[in-house]
Amino acid sequence: MSTVVILGAQWGDEGKGKVIDYLSKEADVVVRGQGGNNAGHSVVVGDQKYALHLIPSGILNENTINVIGNGVVFDPEGFLNEIKGLESKGIATSSIKVSDRAHVVFPYHKEIDRLAEEARGADMIGTTKKGIGPCYMDKVERSGIRICDFVDDEIFEPLFRSRIKAKNEIIEKIYGGTAMDEEEMVTRYKKYAEQVRPFVDDTSVIVYEALRAGKKVLLEGAQGTLLDLDYGTYPYVTSSHPTSGGFTIGSGIGPNEIGEVVGITKAYTTRVGLGPFVTELDNEIGERIRIAGNEFGTTTGRPRRCGWLDTVMINYSKRVNGMTCIALMLVDVLSGFDEIKICTGYKYGDKIMTNFPASLSVLAKCEPIYEVFPGWKEDITACTTFESLPENTKRYVERIEELVGVPVKIVSVGPKRSETIVRDTIF
Repeated sequence: MSTVVILGAQWGDEGKGKVIDYLSKEADVVVRGQGGNNAGHSVVVGDQKYALHLIPSGILNENTINVIGNGVVFDPEGFLNEIKGLESKGIATSSIKVSDRAHVVFPYHKEIDRLAEEARGADMIGTTKKGIGPCYMDKVERSGIRICDFVDDEIFEPLFRSRIKAKNEIIEKIYGGTAMDEEEMVTRYKKYAEQVRPFVDDTSVIVYEALRAGKKVLLEGAQGTLLDLDYGTYPYVTSSHPTSGGFTIGSGIGPNEIGEVVGITKAYTTRVGLGPFVTELDNEIGERIRIAGNEFGTTTGRPRRCGWLDTVMINYSKRVNGMTCIALMLVDVLSGFDEIKICTGYKYGDKIMTNFPASLSVLAKCEPIYEVFPGWKEDITACTTFESLPENTKRYVERIEELVGVPVKIVSVGPKRSETIVRDTIF
C-alpha cells in the first residue's frame, strides 16, 4: 500500500513538517486533511527556512501535487499571503489544489473567536484566535460557506451578506462588540474569491485517481493526537481530528487505503497553551530544552512548555491511530545532558496507571514514573547512520522502541533535511 499518514503523536509541534518534506521527495501527492492556519510547520532546506501554515509541506518539491482537503477550514487571506511569500522565494505554487468542499474562514469567525476567548476569562482555552473553532461550529451547524459557493459569483454575495448580518447580531448583542463592515468585507472577499478560484478542484477525485494509478500519497497531519477533539485533553484541544481516522474523512479516502501510520514524536515532550502536563519541567532543565530546541510556536511565537518524553502518551497515540512506526525528532536537543528520563507510567494516589486518562482532574494529579538513562555529550548532527550515533543515544532510541512496541524508522539529528537518519523505508 502506497499511502502513508504522518501525524503528531503528542500535542503537536513535533517536527512533522521536516518528515513530510523529506518523504514528499518520494510522494506524488501530499494531502492536508484537517485544521486551518492555526497550525504551522517549519521546514529547513539548505540555509532557507520556510514556515508553512495552510499549504502542504510538499510544496517545496516541484514534482508533488499539494492538496488542501475538504476537512480543512480555509482562510483565503492567509492562503494568499502564504502564496505570495513562497513565490517571492522562487517556489512555484501551481501544484496546489484546494477542495471545493472545504469551509471558508471569514473575519467574523476571527472576531467571535477573540470575543469568546476574552469572555471565558480565567477559563480561557488558549485559542490562536484565527477563527478555526467558530468556522467548524458553522460547518456542524450547517451555516458555513464552502469553497464551491465562495468562488461562485451568483451564490456567494447574497449568502455572505446574510451570514455577516447574523454574525453581527452575535457580536453586538451577545459579546457587546462592534459590528463588522459588511460592504468592506464583501468587496474584499469577492476579490479573494477571484484569486483563489484557479486553485479549486474536486480534490477527493484527484486523490482517488492517484491511488488507483498506484501513486504514492502522503497524508499530512497538523497539530497532534492529544489535541484531537475526541481523544485530546479536552477542552484544551483543537476543533478537528488530527488522528488517522480524521485524515481519511478530511481527504476523501477510505481507511482501507492507508498503509503506514507514522507517529511523529519528539525525543521529549512539549505543549503550547493550558492544561495538565505530567512530565513538565518548570525549571532550568525545561528552559534549557526550550532554548536548545527553539521551542516557540511557528504560528503564534508562544514559548512551549517542555518536559521529558512520556510513553504513556505515545502508547495512547499508537493505539488510537494504529501507529505502525515512529519518527523520533529533535534527538540532538538532548545532547549535553548528564541524564535523560522517560516516563513509563503515572502514579495516581496509590494506583499505577499506564493508560492515558480522559479526566483532566485525574491527569492533573498524576505524577510521572521515570526510567533514567545516561546522557551523551557528543554533537550528533553529523551522524548519518544509526550505528554512528553514541552508544547512549542508541540505547535511548532502542528503549523507546521497547516501551512503545513499534520501530523507530527515522531519527532526526538536526533541523536540516540532510540531518535525518532513515533506518527503514516508509513508502
